[in-house]
Amino acid sequence: MRFRILEVAEIEAMEAAWWYDEQRRGLGDEFFSELGNSYAEIRNTPEGGSLLEGFDGPERIYRRQLKRFPYLVIYRIQQTEILVLAVSHARRRPLYWVERLEQ
Repeated sequence: MRFRILEVAEIEAMEAAWWYDEQRRGLGDEFFSELGNSYAEIRNTPEGGSLLEGFDGPERIYRRQLKRFPYLVIYRIQQTEILVLAVSHARRRPLYWVERLEQ
């Protein structure tokens, strides 16, 4: 199954890593490492994340919490691909990414 990340989600990840690196040098790299591990887990077991209820349609929306950082990977499983919609802070702006479902 193809794995794709929306450009806006990539930007969110870069901004988070930059912020962490400002807090402590190298912490941004640690964030990216954990995010990469999360992406690998999603590729290996797409339905291993938490299913988000309340979204109509044949495609299922999941979230996966990073272990060390307060971030979620929000993704949609489609017939032929897994699409990462957002790399979202777990305690800020819930559901801001919903408009991306149209992409």
